[in-house]
Amino acid sequence: MELHELDLNLLVVFHQLLIDRRVSKAAESLGLTQPAVSNSLAKLRRLFGDELFLRTPRGMEPTPHAQQLAESVSVALAMIHGGINQRTHFDAQTAERGFTVGMTDIGEIYFLPALLERLRRDAPGVTLSTVRNTAVNLRDEMEAGQVDLALGLLPQLKAGFYQRRLFMQRYVCLLRQGHRLAKKRMTAAEYAAAEHLVVISAGTGHGKVDEVLQRAGITRRVRLTVPHFVSVGHILQGSDLVATVPEGLADRLAAPFGLVKAVHPARLPDVAINAFWHAKVHRDPANRWLRGVVVELFGDGAAAAGR
Repeated sequence: MELHELDLNLLVVFHQLLIDRRVSKAAESLGLTQPAVSNSLAKLRRLFGDELFLRTPRGMEPTPHAQQLAESVSVALAMIHGGINQRTHFDAQTAERGFTVGMTDIGEIYFLPALLERLRRDAPGVTLSTVRNTAVNLRDEMEAGQVDLALGLLPQLKAGFYQRRLFMQRYVCLLRQGHRLAKKRMTAAEYAAAEHLVVISAGTGHGKVDEVLQRAGITRRVRLTVPHFVSVGHILQGSDLVATVPEGLADRLAAPFGLVKAVHPARLPDVAINAFWHAKVHRDPANRWLRGVVVELFGDGAAAAGR
């Protein structure tokens, strides 16, 4: 098939159906009628010789052929969108606009204080909103332009997204001051015998910690399991539990909650903390400015005191 044989507006409908998975919702998003979207879908089916989307109780599910087309169409439309809407300059001091950033609960604790201080100083008219990676489908929201940037350990954001490594992070043990294991290094036997707080953080790569510990033959005595990291400081402060957490989080929680960190007795792999953005905003000056601020504050070249 040659491009002159295809109405590019049909690809816009195809892309929106991938995001919304319902004809009615896609029509609303595009400002079209439902019959118009249905007609476009019928044309696409004839052009590609495939059903592309099948009706299910969960909505319109893409066929394997549609999934194969999805990434290429998404990137191509994003590049066209960025090309015709690009601006040449973003003045942070005078701009009045909002950014939405996707991040985990660890990210909110780690990134937001320094980021907000920088916005207060350099961009007084810029506001920030965050969305949890578990509360929305980050891939779809970023493709739709609803989320400008995502930060963290987010393995679901790979193909079709740009990414920049900010820093590598190791895991440490976190426990209260005065705990019998509150020393520079505990043994694997002491670690296994302790009672543990385990965090199941959906949508991140932190769950691989359990897999690595199991392969190392270390079985934890789990006393409490929680779905997020926000409560870790409060829980450890008043208990003898031990938590395995990223070092950046441990550094943020130690002083406010009277906690100490210890070298982990197991050989856990360091993890990459990245910034992610969609192709449609790659050349957008405002997004480039925000990415630059994030890299300056948290990138590998940032001062240790800022970490």
